[in-house]
Amino acid sequence: MVSFRTIFQFSLATAKSTSYGNPNIQWGNCNETEVSSTLPIQCGNLDVPLDYTEPTSNAKLTLQLAKVPALSQPSKGSILLNFGGPGETGRDSLGLLASLLQPLSGSHYDLIAFDPRGTGNTISFSCVNNELDMATLVSEFVLGNSSDVALGRLWARGAIDANLCFSMSNETGGLIGTAFVARDLISVVDALGEDGMLRYWGFSYGTTLGATVASMFPERIDKMILDGVQNPHQYYHSLADFEEWTISDLVFSGIFSSCVAAPDNCSLAHENKTAAELEQAVWSLMERVKYHPIPFGNFLLDYSTLKSVIVQSMYSTSSWPTLASLLDALLTGNTSAESAILISLITSTAGSSEQTLQATIGIHCGDRSVRASLFDDMLPTIDRLYNTSRIMGDVTPALSMICAQWKMDAKGRYEGDFQVKTKNPALLIGNTFDGFTPLASAYNVSSGLEGSVVLEVNGYGHSSISLPSACTLKNTAAYWLNGTLPKPGTVCQVDSPPYSNITWADVLAKASGNTTRLNKRDTYALPMF
Repeated sequence: MVSFRTIFQFSLATAKSTSYGNPNIQWGNCNETEVSSTLPIQCGNLDVPLDYTEPTSNAKLTLQLAKVPALSQPSKGSILLNFGGPGETGRDSLGLLASLLQPLSGSHYDLIAFDPRGTGNTISFSCVNNELDMATLVSEFVLGNSSDVALGRLWARGAIDANLCFSMSNETGGLIGTAFVARDLISVVDALGEDGMLRYWGFSYGTTLGATVASMFPERIDKMILDGVQNPHQYYHSLADFEEWTISDLVFSGIFSSCVAAPDNCSLAHENKTAAELEQAVWSLMERVKYHPIPFGNFLLDYSTLKSVIVQSMYSTSSWPTLASLLDALLTGNTSAESAILISLITSTAGSSEQTLQATIGIHCGDRSVRASLFDDMLPTIDRLYNTSRIMGDVTPALSMICAQWKMDAKGRYEGDFQVKTKNPALLIGNTFDGFTPLASAYNVSSGLEGSVVLEVNGYGHSSISLPSACTLKNTAAYWLNGTLPKPGTVCQVDSPPYSNITWADVLAKASGNTTRLNKRDTYALPMF
């Protein structure tokens, strides 16, 4: 456990005084093996302290950064980004999304991301050292309702995984926590040689990172957008993330109500059933494949797989038409269509890679401050998850049970209350129907960030960039360019209703007449645990 003395010293520590204007990151063109992007993108490295709680140590960690230069020059400075997880790499996500983020940020800022600790080629963190153990870890990472014995197996497996991770990575497990990544953000700001102020845009878990760095370094915040806001109090101090799933069932229901409202574009609507009848048919389908999985060649469609595909589709309405086609094929027994659609969905909504899964476990479990000794101690948590959401309640117990038995605390974990006045006020964005980070969490965090404002985006999906909206474009660009916050209570309408096939490219075409830098395929659907 981290000692109270370490926590106290870490929470009071401030950044060393640094003279700005002397950049020490050498940038060069990225190659395809480093970062793939449709835009010019540069790569650079920065050495930072490996352990911020050991000021006398010379041990360093090399951060790998990527930068997309501002479209309009000269640049007004840099915006640092984190795309969530925890466990997602930063550079690959920037390469994919920069063409959208440029107009959303006003096109006058360099966009920078780095692979956080425990991801990419940073600190080595792993829980297994052979393919058999890795295959076992992944195969045992099942949903809590996948069988009547699943929960007991998950608890026992959680003990095995916690021990494996400790035996493999006990020297690095304490060095990948969120508070250290917050310090890495400040180290990057110092090395950029600009004005010494942090401009930051965080999505999903990246909002917990943002709330953490804002609370630790409030005087260093120039501008900050927290988008798809997670509850950081529960992230750090609960046995599970409960608030995240409070409206997940409404989003799941929205798949069917939106389908009935757009019958020409949703294949499920041909049965002339009500939205409630369609939803119940899918619940019955999930229960049926639990006991009678469907073989597709060498692939088996079971409860965990089908539900995981549905959950991944809830990140963005852009995947709802394909999901509806799969569900329709399964419900009508159209086996000739099922295979191709299923393979397409599995490919496009594939879950975390093995490395990402291990990083998620290591970062989130190390950040959590609570543990449980017995399976019975976890049952109230599981019951609360199940009572919070039918669609999401059994998705996260596997992670929660590993974290409950974790053996490595993040060194110097942030222990504050997220009540702070930043140098300049932050903008928080929440979607009306976000099944992973509900609007209530945005208001929860905003209540602690003095002067901050919540912008609501009225649609289904996770974070604002899953919802094409000219209103969002206008408000985010105004904030980055001028620091202009929307009036409290502002609600942005979306320009892409479910099943409409309208994309950000269409919205930007209408706004500027230039879509050469944005592809129709660009979407935002990163996994969040």
